[in-house]
Amino acid sequence: MRQLVAGVALGAVLASGALIIARVLEPGRRELELDIYVLTLGAIALLAGILATRRAFPLEERSSLAETLDRDERPSVRPPDLERTERLVSMASTTAFDLHFRLRPVLREVAEQRLAERRGLRLDSGDPRVQEACGVELWEVIRPDREPPDNRYRPGLEPDAFERVVARLEEIR
Repeated sequence: MRQLVAGVALGAVLASGALIIARVLEPGRRELELDIYVLTLGAIALLAGILATRRAFPLEERSSLAETLDRDERPSVRPPDLERTERLVSMASTTAFDLHFRLRPVLREVAEQRLAERRGLRLDSGDPRVQEACGVELWEVIRPDREPPDNRYRPGLEPDAFERVVARLEEIR
């Protein structure tokens, strides 16, 4: 509190000194000089009042309302479809059985939708434009006459091959 009083006193002394200097340098502007002096003292008094109030009622780090409204953060939940698709891809890279019976239907569905929307083609129509749009690697996986694997434990689709298949699906325009 002493610092606040000392600051106000210093401000008043400086304002008074400025008034005296202004009176000596420009003696004919008495009303303007007094107006500025009074405004300066008022600003100093207002600042002193604000600082005294803040010291009397310090701000809390967080309001009680904000603390009440805060909710416990929940861990992010991965969409179930994403987890299912990741499992399908993982299994399809492990065995040919999973590639043919689990991942292949998903890839066929995506290809069928993209071909229909982008080119007006049906996947199982037998149109040569379908095979051309899909490309060799994707077509080998999704072609309608693809036989189930004779050895279900044979390795499935390699990760690099899977990336190329997905890229080709995305390229269907």
